This record gives sequence, structure tokens and C-alpha cells, in this order.
Amino acid sequence: MSESFKALVLSQQDDHTVSEIRELTTADLPAGDVLLAVEFSSLNYKDGLAVTGRGKIVREWPMVPGIDLAGRVLESHHGDYAAGDRVVLTGWGVGEKYWGGYSQRQRVQGRWLVPLPEQLDSFRAMAIGTAGFTAMLCVMTLEEAGVHTDSGTILVTGASGGVGSIAVAILHHLGYRVAAVTGKKDAADYLLQLGASQILDRDEMGTPPRSLESQRWAAAIDTVGGTMLARVLAETCYGGCVAACGLAGGAELPTTVMPFILRNVSLRGVDSVSCPTDRRRSAWQRLVTDLPEAAIGEIAQVVGLEQLPEMADLITRGKVRGRVIVNPNL
Repeated sequence: MSESFKALVLSQQDDHTVSEIRELTTADLPAGDVLLAVEFSSLNYKDGLAVTGRGKIVREWPMVPGIDLAGRVLESHHGDYAAGDRVVLTGWGVGEKYWGGYSQRQRVQGRWLVPLPEQLDSFRAMAIGTAGFTAMLCVMTLEEAGVHTDSGTILVTGASGGVGSIAVAILHHLGYRVAAVTGKKDAADYLLQLGASQILDRDEMGTPPRSLESQRWAAAIDTVGGTMLARVLAETCYGGCVAACGLAGGAELPTTVMPFILRNVSLRGVDSVSCPTDRRRSAWQRLVTDLPEAAIGEIAQVVGLEQLPEMADLITRGKVRGRVIVNPNL
């Protein structure tokens, strides 16, 4: 009989999402060609919506949530991986359509995996997680748009959140001047420690803009969307680029074409879910060198499976600062 292990499992009861810790065996796991020992996962905003049922994240029931994980290969029928290999997984619908990281064991498709860089362990990989991976993709997008350290100030919205805080740390490490937007008044010192040189209030940046405002930002990483993204675009300097990766402030974009046709501003979407494997490998290698060790120490906290429902509630209400690492083996 297979050895049992713990997992957080979501189910639907009377149109409500119910979460519970269950004892499972490998026979309960979904189909896949790689069996993993999950060492760490993390809690993202999307995970919070899934666990609380406040967002339509889960597409198949029952579901083990957790959109990222890192661990060790136990069994493999995929040519790129063998038992003992260290791997990381983010995106691909894991935790939404396919069982995810909130389990001590998981079976996945090998094509979803990326080898963990030698300089990273599973803990640091999940301290980085989907949030850090997305932040790195955003920075790479700005670089590819021709944004340099001498271009001017780079704005980061939602800066006290997971993506935003790591983006601030990476940009500062690379030599950029960074302005950070946050709605948390007690987050200023935290963001200054990560490398921000200017703190802006969310209320200021969340007011509806005119078609064009005074030019303030050489480029921006926007994790919020909605009216704030409209203002960011209206304030971006001529030839600047905005990398957009989130919609916590809404999916609508109440703007005009003026920033694009009068100031040559570009808006580039950043997707971390279906990102091609080669770009994933490049981003993870960049994270080894471009994300300071100290930034992870300031960002991460660790919880077990039992604490996840409470933490999920807090993150959906904007009460969590930075990264939350999940250790399913606590």
C-alpha cells in the first residue's frame, strides 16, 4: 500500500469552496510522467482567491491549489528528468486546472518543469516563486524595449506585493532609479530597504487621469491594472514602455490612444503562465544573479498547510506584505 501524505484539497459544497487537509496516496494523484516530493510552494494572490473561493480560479474539482512548487523528482518517465533532480514549476494552469503545490507529493507533466539552477535551493526558489519569476519577466521586457539605467525613473505599482516588491529589488540591484506605489502606509521603510528612492501613495496614482499628464516615468511595471494603469500610461515619458502583468485594480483600461500615438509609449503584456520553456530558463538564471539575497530575507515568511486558509483570507484583503512561502511538510 502506498505511503500516505498530506495535501490541502478544495471542493465545492452548495456553491461554496471548502478547504480541508486530507491524507492521500500516490494512487490519488492525477496523471503525469514525473512524481515529485514537494519541498516548498508559495501563496500568491491567485492562490488566495482559489482557497477562499472569492475568485473563479479553480476549473476542476476537487483541486489541490498552489500555482507553483519546487522539489525533488522521485520517479520520472520523462527523458529530461531523473530521480533526484531538483526542479521548479510555475504556471501552466497548475493549481487551477491541474493539481498544484499544496501537497507533500505531486504528479505533473515533465514539460512543465524547469531544472532548478545549481545556485538555488527549493526554499529560495519559492521565496522567488511565481511572483519573482513574473517580476523578472517584466524587467526583461523593459530591457528588450530599450529601457536603460540612465533612461530615468522606473515606476512600480503594487510595490508592497509579491511581484512589485521583487521588481523593486531587481531594478535597484541593476542600477535603476525606482519609484514605488503602495497603499500601505507602513510599507515605506520596507520599500526603501528594497531599493526604492521614492514612495507614492496609491490614492494619488489611482485617480482618473486626463488623456495625457506630465511626463514622469521612463518606464513602469504595473501589477494593478484599471485606472492606475491608465494614469501610468498618461504619465509615461516619450518612447517609454509599460510592462503590465496584473489586474488587482480591475480588468478594464479607461484610457485613450493619446499616450501611444503622441508619445510613442508601448504597453507590453507579461504572461507567466504559458511562457515558453527557453524564456523560463533564462528568467530563472537571471534571478540567480539579479535578485539580491538580502531581498529574499526581507520578503519571505513561512506557513504550513494548516495556516493556509487564514493566510489566503488575509492576502485577498490586502493584508499581506511581500512573499509567503508554504512548507507542506511542517
